[in-house]
Order: sequence, then C-alpha cells, then structure tokens
Amino acid sequence: MPEDMDQTFLQDLENRTSTESVPRCKARLERHKRIMEQAAKALAEKNMRDLLAQKEQAERNRLAESFDADIKRWATQKEGNLHALLSTLQYILGPDCSWQPISLTEIIATAARNEFRNPGSLRLVYKLQKSHFQATAEDGFITVEREHFILNGSRYYAHGFNAYWLMYVASDPSQRYKISSAFQQAANHGLEIARTWAFRDGGFSPLQYSPGSYNEHMFQGLDFVVSEAGKYGIKLILSLVNNYEDSGGKKQYVSWARNQGQNLSSDDDFFTNSAVNTRHIKAVLTRENSITGIAYKDDPTIMAWELMNEPRCSRDPSGSTVQAWIAEMASYLKSIDRNHLLEAGLEGFYGQSDAHQQQNNPQFQMGTDFITNNQIPDIDFATVHSYPDQWLTSQSDEAQLSFLNDWLNSHIQDVQTVLQKPLLFAEFGKSCKDAGYDTYKRDELFNTVYSAIYSSARGGGVAAGGLFWQLLTEGMDNFRDGYEIVFSESPSTASLIAEQSQKLNKIRQKYARLRF
Repeated sequence: MPEDMDQTFLQDLENRTSTESVPRCKARLERHKRIMEQAAKALAEKNMRDLLAQKEQAERNRLAESFDADIKRWATQKEGNLHALLSTLQYILGPDCSWQPISLTEIIATAARNEFRNPGSLRLVYKLQKSHFQATAEDGFITVEREHFILNGSRYYAHGFNAYWLMYVASDPSQRYKISSAFQQAANHGLEIARTWAFRDGGFSPLQYSPGSYNEHMFQGLDFVVSEAGKYGIKLILSLVNNYEDSGGKKQYVSWARNQGQNLSSDDDFFTNSAVNTRHIKAVLTRENSITGIAYKDDPTIMAWELMNEPRCSRDPSGSTVQAWIAEMASYLKSIDRNHLLEAGLEGFYGQSDAHQQQNNPQFQMGTDFITNNQIPDIDFATVHSYPDQWLTSQSDEAQLSFLNDWLNSHIQDVQTVLQKPLLFAEFGKSCKDAGYDTYKRDELFNTVYSAIYSSARGGGVAAGGLFWQLLTEGMDNFRDGYEIVFSESPSTASLIAEQSQKLNKIRQKYARLRF
C-alpha cells in the first residue's frame, strides 16, 4: 500500500478513536497491518516476475540473433546438409504425418522478419502446407535407371515449367529479381524443374554474335540463371538451338554458312552442316560460370541438355535426315559431357517406322520419327509436346481433348513397351486467345495431362513428369503469348499444379521406402 494511503488510514483512525472502543480500534489496526504485508508481498512478486520476463526476452533475442546467423551461414555454405536433414526427417515421420518441408529461402525470410522470436512460431524446418521434395545444387546429377529418373538413389519426377526468357531477362542485372521471383513462386508450388533456352543466335541482344563469337553480358545472364536455380532447388533443361527463326534458330546457322561461302539451298540444310552447331555445343558445355566458378558440364543444377527445340525437317519426311543429325550431335555432346542426361527435343510425331501409329499424328508429318529418333543410345529420355489447340484448330474443344487423351496414352504405351526410357511431357498448354476460352477449359487440359502422368507413375510406369508452357511473373506483359501462367492471376490452375506436386511426391516417398 502506498505511504500516502497509510497516512490517510492513521488520520482516519485518530478521528474514530473518540467514538470506537479500544478493542475495536486494535482489530482495525491488525487488519491494516495484514493488508499492508499482503500488498508488499504481491508487489515484490510482481517485480520478480517482470525481472525474469526481461531476462527471458533478452535470452530469446540473443538466441534468435544467433539462429538468424546460423540460417544465413547454412544457406550459403551447407544447404545440402540442411536439405538432407529435411528429407531424412520427413522419411522417418512418413508421408501421412501431414508435416511437410518448408523451403530454405522461406526459413531465411521468416528469420529476417524475426518471426522466430515468437516461441510458438519456431517450427524448425517443417510446416503444414507445401508437399514437395526439393532438390538442391548439392544433390548430385540426375541419372536414368531403365525407365525412371533417379536422384540420390530415389525416383525423381520432373514436375516443372517452361520459361524460355530466363537468360534474356537475366542479362540485365536490374531485372534479375524476376528470375528469383519466378523460381521462388515455382518452388512454393512444388515445381522442381525449368526448361529454358541456352541460345540467342544473331539479331538483337544475341548470345552468339556469329559462329564462335559470344556476348559476355548474355552469357553472364545464363550464369545467373544456373546459379539462382541451384539456390531454389530448381533443376534445368537447357535447349541448345531453335528449329524456328525466333532467336535465330537453324535459319541463322544456314545464313552464317552461306556467308562463309557454302552453297545451301534450304534451312533444312542445317541438319547436314554440323560444324557450326558443334562449336556452340562445346562453348556452352565448357562455359565456366562467372558466379559459381563451376563449368556447366560439371554442374548438377543442370538436369539435361536438349539438342534442339522441336526439330523438324519437312524436306525429308522419312525422318532419316533428323535421325542422322541426332545421332551425330548426341555422340559429340556425350564426348564432352557424360555427367548430364540428353534429349532430342522432339514433339512426339510418329514416323514411317510405325505406320499404324501415324494415325495418331495430328494430320501432318514433320520429318521426325518418335520411335527411331529416341532409340539412339545416347538419347537418355523421350519427350512429347502437346498443343491440340494449335494442331486441330478447326475442331471443337471436346475433339481436341479426345485427341489429347489418345496422344498421351499412345506415347506412354509405346515408351513403356518399345523404348523403355523415361518419358517427359516437355510442353503443354492452352491459349487464352482460343475462341471460347475460359479458365475451366485450360484447367481441364492441365488435369488431363497430369492425370495421365500420375496414373502411369503410380503404377511404376514411364511417365516421369510434365512441364507446362509457360511461367511468367507479374510485370512481364511483353512476354505474354496466350499460354502464360501467372500464379496470382490463375488460382485454380495454381492449385492443380500444387496438387500434382503433392501426388508425385507421395509416389516418390512410396518407392523410397521400398528401397530400405
């Protein structure tokens, strides 16, 4: 009780003495003393609690600062060890425990916001949200065992996206945040692989000014892409040349050859004039990353090389010209790099080796042969692209979807029984520019592709994943082509993508347990 309250009580007691008996006054005095003692004890206890709370808060702050430093150190030096801990802990808990991995970058961001200083929010490395296995640059190279991708002894499913623009945008350091944002958003939705261009031949802002002459600024953009992908656990497929004249392509190579005095009559002469093309292959594979110091051919962030984006040779519908070119280029590339996988970049059109399956083609032939081209020993896995809205423009959405089902299933079956290699659906999508388009129709196409992949993978089949075309982030309107997926604009599609990640992750966990 405060002193002024004590004085007030004594004055009151003197005023009452003349009217109260002595015993009653003594009783009042005893009660006052007891109240004073209780108040003093309560005040002392409160002061002690406040002191302890201050000490505890100071210790929490000290630990949080130390934890922040450790997280940042792990992020730059020992990311692989931390992810190994996550994978082991998740395996022990099992796939149905509902505890799922939190990305390392999110841990760092959370620590930076000091959220870990709330004891209830310190969840170490797991949280109840995402369900996806994250690779890191330290995980090692992806390999093939018969019809499956393998990473660190476990099956790997290539659930991902296309983003052809990565190198070009990253060549401008002020725009590199867009690459980081794309990788972060991709990882948050369980995407683990990106397919992108490692070419810009001639023209505006090229990678290759002329045969063997390179733009260092553009190459540094690609260096950043590879380095940044490793930080976010994103594997890469790098395509080495384009069939089309966008970004140069085979047309530019033929033009260069003509300028050197060669007599070439067609863009398809590219396939019989390998000297210029092999020079670029060697330049990219042996490039030493200016950020990491690791040569591309030695970097496990790269999953695979792609010889060409959608090779076509209309001059030779038999497919033999493309067959010879793939064999030659594949052998040359493997002579430089035996670490990485290789694919040809095919769309999946059947050729003369299987006349019966040609009926599954969309009524045209592009001088390739899905079966024989992929039987070349140095080709490690097969690819298929799926664009029914481009191939069957005069048909209804229902007819296009029916074609897609047959297209997917026939390739899965043929790869399973004939090729016996992994099968990647490397491009698919639906344009918002299509007549009568709505989001539901695009989601229906995504679900059709994802369901075919999941059905095959669940049964131990060859379907090893799918890459939609294409991922953009906010503020990239100049890159919109109708097929773009911006997660913030497409919540239903984003949900389908995340769900597919969870389903494939459960399959991976199932087969991982069977190995022990």
